[in-house]
Order: sequence, then C-alpha cells, then structure tokens
Amino acid sequence: MDIYSFNVKNIDGEEISLSKYKGKVLLIVNVASKCGFTGQYEGLENLYEKYKNRDFMILGFPSNQFANQEPGTNKEIKEFCQLTYGVNFDMFEKIDVNGENAAPLYKYLKKAALGVVGTEAIKWNFTKFLIDKKGKVIDRYASTTKPIELEDKIEELLKE
Repeated sequence: MDIYSFNVKNIDGEEISLSKYKGKVLLIVNVASKCGFTGQYEGLENLYEKYKNRDFMILGFPSNQFANQEPGTNKEIKEFCQLTYGVNFDMFEKIDVNGENAAPLYKYLKKAALGVVGTEAIKWNFTKFLIDKKGKVIDRYASTTKPIELEDKIEELLKE
C-alpha cells in the first residue's frame, strides 16, 4: 500500500484520488488557522512557490483536534488561507488526524512514520510528512520544524 491508494475530499468537497500526485514529492501537513504555528502557512507557501514547477506539492489538511484551533467551516478556512497567506497549494476538507475517526490517510501516515518517542499520535498542528516520488513516506517532522528547514531534503528527493 502507498499513499496513492487513498481518496480524499478537497476543501471544496470534491473527491480526489491521491494517485493524481504520482511522481511528485509531497509534503502533507495538518494545519490550523488559530495556532501559534499558523504563520508557517507563509513558509509553506514559499516552499510551494519555489518548487511547484519541479514536481513538488503541499497538501494541507485542516484539523480542529488541537485546542479547537481550526473552528471554521471549509469555506472559511479556504478564505482565511487565501486572503491571509495567499495559499495556492492544495487544501483539503477538515479532518480528524487522531482517534477512531482519524482519516484513513492519516492512519496510514502515522504508522509509516512514527513520532519522536515511537508513538503514532499526531502531537500538534503543523506536523509534516514528507513523501517521495514513489509515494513512500520518508519522514515525519514536528510542528516546531519550520518549512524552510525541509528544503535540503526536498531538493534531494526532487533529484531522485
């Protein structure tokens, strides 16, 4: 199994097969609009703009599971991201990333790349998963990892 076998809904409610991203390096991030790390949207958008023409895409998955920091509707989240941070990378509908109702994609990601202390649970907003061009989960990065810190690894994966 790889990430291409999952279907998700984009922020507009349309069903999307992740197979559309085959051959791209992906950064999958659970995001929130009212978090101390929300400013990372700017860094994520900068990464996307820098590498989008080199088979790179960011997939943002809003989640309200951490201190209710993503209370808005999908429409409100989309407007916030576009108006506040000029987000052009792909955004998806609000999901759960932990617990029994966690999205199947996130259940897969968490098993493929465990957290620092070997746990599966997502610790906070803006946890990042880096995926290679073959759909393999390469690593998980904590909320505190700034998007720019992933540049070298993204460059390396884009050359493969």
